[in-house]
Amino acid sequence: MTRRAAPHKTADAGILDDPALGEALAAVAATGRLSNEALRGMRETRRRVVGTGISAVLVASVGLGFWQGRVLQPAAAIVQHIETQRGEQRAVNLADGSRVDLDGATSLDVRINDGARVVDLRRGAAYFDVAHDRDRPFVVRAGASSTNVLGTAFSIDIGARAVKLSVYRGRVRFGDKASGSRGVDVPAGWRSSFVQGAVAAPTRFDATQQDRRQSWVDTDDMLLGELVEQLNRRRGPLIEPPPPHLASLPLSGRFKLDDAADLLEAIGEVYGFDVIGDGGSLRLVAAGKGDAKLPSK
Repeated sequence: MTRRAAPHKTADAGILDDPALGEALAAVAATGRLSNEALRGMRETRRRVVGTGISAVLVASVGLGFWQGRVLQPAAAIVQHIETQRGEQRAVNLADGSRVDLDGATSLDVRINDGARVVDLRRGAAYFDVAHDRDRPFVVRAGASSTNVLGTAFSIDIGARAVKLSVYRGRVRFGDKASGSRGVDVPAGWRSSFVQGAVAAPTRFDATQQDRRQSWVDTDDMLLGELVEQLNRRRGPLIEPPPPHLASLPLSGRFKLDDAADLLEAIGEVYGFDVIGDGGSLRLVAAGKGDAKLPSK
């Protein structure tokens, strides 16, 4: 039995095992000729198409991932620290369109992101005119109190004894910072205070009158020590903390804050204390106890 010799393999023989052969045979049916060059050309064409397709898929996948990352990733929060010195009043426009008017010696931190707008009032007093945004509540945290709004105008004064709220437009929820949504609704023309962990019942006031921004304070619940705190945020001589028996004197009325010495002298005539000039500062003492009263004007 004659054994047929195995065909001699050449470098081109491997080409016939390539899937491109199907394309080549189809071409032969049209042209009647088959060549290694044709096979190589078809293989290169197929490689370029497949490679381009894979590259396109990779680019599309990377692009899609990048786009999804940009869409799904929340925008970075806007954080801002704002501070005024004693005697300085400053108005600041926030990134959400709200406006804050800071009294002297006031410090606050603002954080605005996609879901909330939060202000931490560290000290002093500020008037807030809040841009309405139903999807992002505006929260002011002052001491242990929390004020929650959507769009309104109000002022907050944080003192040693109490946090005081006055609402000029809209309605706010005022309460304990730790209690979440619980609190008291305070409408425009009403004010309240947060003292020793509790919210006082709101009382009316005239929201059309000039306020702290024009150097006026109107109160029915203030102690002399708190008035001294407010005066010390402004320009003029520094007032020493009054002794406890004077600091606890209750005040009610409407006071102009632009002349501390004159205001305190007028109040002293009613409540029985003197205002003493001591270098660049003022001291409050019981009537007849001082030896260097301010000269009369």
